[in-house]
Amino acid sequence: MDDKTPVRMLVMYRVKPGKEEQFLPLLKLHWPALRSVDLATETPARAFRGTPKRGHGEGSLFVELFEWKNAAAPDVAHQTPEVMSVWEPMGPMLDGMDLIALSDVDL
Repeated sequence: MDDKTPVRMLVMYRVKPGKEEQFLPLLKLHWPALRSVDLATETPARAFRGTPKRGHGEGSLFVELFEWKNAAAPDVAHQTPEVMSVWEPMGPMLDGMDLIALSDVDL
């Protein structure tokens, strides 16, 4: 992957019970924060809320789909105050998260 190839991401946030209403405003700020420092593509992020049926505790599951501008963008994000101002308060609200880089499959 070169430095111009976008990286499509699927992020699953497992939010602790009772933290959903605090988490949602941060999730809404996530993609705008990435865009403000040119780390995400112009393709708007999509987000979904679900309730796990088994095996993941009591909280809600939020799923976000977005594109990093390139493979280096996540590393840069960790050094960017605009992004860290969203990520840092998210951490204590989570029971866990999965970061999945997606690629197309020919069917």
